[in-house]
Amino acid sequence: MLKNQKLVKKIKLLQDNLKLANKFTLLLMLVFLGSIVISGAILSNILNQRAQVAVITQADDFLQSMDSVRNYTTNNIIPLLESKLDSSPAFIPETVASFSARAVFENIRTNEQYKDFVYKEAALNPTNKLDIADSFESQLINVFSNNPETLTYSGFRSLPTGRTFYIARRLTLDNPSCLQCHSTPDKAPKSQLAIYGDKNGFGWQLHKTIFAQMIYVPAEKILRTANHYWWLAMGVQTGIFTLVIVAINMLLKKAVIKPIIKISKLAQAVSTGKINTDFEQKTNDEIGTLAASFNRMKSSLEIAMRLLEQKNRKHE
Repeated sequence: MLKNQKLVKKIKLLQDNLKLANKFTLLLMLVFLGSIVISGAILSNILNQRAQVAVITQADDFLQSMDSVRNYTTNNIIPLLESKLDSSPAFIPETVASFSARAVFENIRTNEQYKDFVYKEAALNPTNKLDIADSFESQLINVFSNNPETLTYSGFRSLPTGRTFYIARRLTLDNPSCLQCHSTPDKAPKSQLAIYGDKNGFGWQLHKTIFAQMIYVPAEKILRTANHYWWLAMGVQTGIFTLVIVAINMLLKKAVIKPIIKISKLAQAVSTGKINTDFEQKTNDEIGTLAASFNRMKSSLEIAMRLLEQKNRKHE
């Protein structure tokens, strides 16, 4: 508390000893700093929100696309090929909706722009080991299982490739035809068992949460771009405020400080008896009013001095 009081006293002493121009500069700088801090915080919030909206939009668009692929596979491909499952010596992966979605997405990832995007249908007990959920995804699956009303979950996650935004959606087993491959090994096509074995991907139940449909969208670049624009905006704003302060100081010196200094020097001269010069009144503003007031004061002083001289002569 004592240190704060001493600091306040030092600041007040500094202000008292500053010239008028420096006081104006100090006030302008304080206003400028306050404006920069407030506008910077607001701009940062806006840019971050826009960046997050852009990331969320990208993730949602990809997820909608993968849903379309899954629906097409379920409604068009599976009915067309399911009769061949039992007779075909080789398993037909195109009959699996998750396989089709992953294949389409991997084709998209061949584009350099999307190489760091990740699509995964994470499961605790998947047929394909590529779909095994990691610890983070396992927690999300448990959240979906324990909270039937929760359909989606989203947020940011740090991966080796950088900070990413993810959207997780509940995938529930609602199609009875899926149980042909995932109820018990003895009901599954032999071609499926030959590829994936009889240990994984069984025991699934209707209307139970089996997967967490995951999409990971790199957010580092977009957030970094938002940060770049923030620094750019702050630099431009700082430059503009600096030019404004310099311009105001120049105008202030010309319109206020110099006339006041001139009036001050004339007043000092008049106080020592030099009353031959008048205070120039070039404007009708406060400076002009001050000059007029000093001229009236000088006239009153001249009258008073003449009366004093006349009185002294009478006494002589």
